[in-house]
Amino acid sequence: MNIAPPPERDQTGSQSVDRALSLLSMVGRHADRGVSLSDIVEESRLNKPTTRRLLLALMRAGMVEQDETTRRYYLGEEAYVLGSLASRRFGLLQVSMESLLRLSKKTEDSSFLSVRRDTFSVCLYREEGTYPVRTHALQAGFEHPLGVGAGSLAMLAALPDEEVEGVLAANDAVLKSDYPMLPAEQIRRDVEATRTNGYSLNPGRIVANSWGVGVVLRSADGRPVGALSIAAIDSRMQPARQFELAGYLTQEAKRVEERLAQMFTSRALMREHQPIKTHARRAPR
Repeated sequence: MNIAPPPERDQTGSQSVDRALSLLSMVGRHADRGVSLSDIVEESRLNKPTTRRLLLALMRAGMVEQDETTRRYYLGEEAYVLGSLASRRFGLLQVSMESLLRLSKKTEDSSFLSVRRDTFSVCLYREEGTYPVRTHALQAGFEHPLGVGAGSLAMLAALPDEEVEGVLAANDAVLKSDYPMLPAEQIRRDVEATRTNGYSLNPGRIVANSWGVGVVLRSADGRPVGALSIAAIDSRMQPARQFELAGYLTQEAKRVEERLAQMFTSRALMREHQPIKTHARRAPR
């Protein structure tokens, strides 16, 4: 006879899992530079003993590791393995790599792939340019509210109006506290400009001398799944060059979307032609 666990214990266990996964995401957002225990405590709003206990559990699972010298936390080997396995199914980075390399080689500026995570945008990859003066405002793992930054804005502008308003409402507190220079009304204007122009522009709204241009990436069904963007110092972002960069981005976005469509079609055909497994019944003896 199976006896269900008491509700209290189940809730406590689920809460611990939720908290641990939340901490794993926080460490992931600081993938390149690591994150200190104090910063995790502050961001998670958990007490220090609880935070440390959950981090130790993640370390035992290989999902997180701690640098012995700096004591900062990084994603562990197991997180890398799982990410690599997931990339075979969610291959946006894989199909975008050639485009990112081409963009940075052609423009000499840094190019980026960003994806949506709920009401935020996360930089998935940065391809360095060769121009000697670069902007470092965006790195792999950095997270911004949707609408903040070129790639992030391109994704937000691709959403229906009601969803844009839902995102702005959900991010209201963080926009006011962390991005006072970028109120919701300004983001709305930027969304309209992006839709009119066909590309997004970040004219140094986050970091004064760091400008960016971005375009959305859509799946085969038209859903926005990410964005390509290019960032450069302000002197390399004059109006004529903004338009030029937007053209390069649009060309590469089309290539990425074609690859995504091919991937989607291939998987659909595989599922369609996959033999249906049946269990043969034995004849009664």
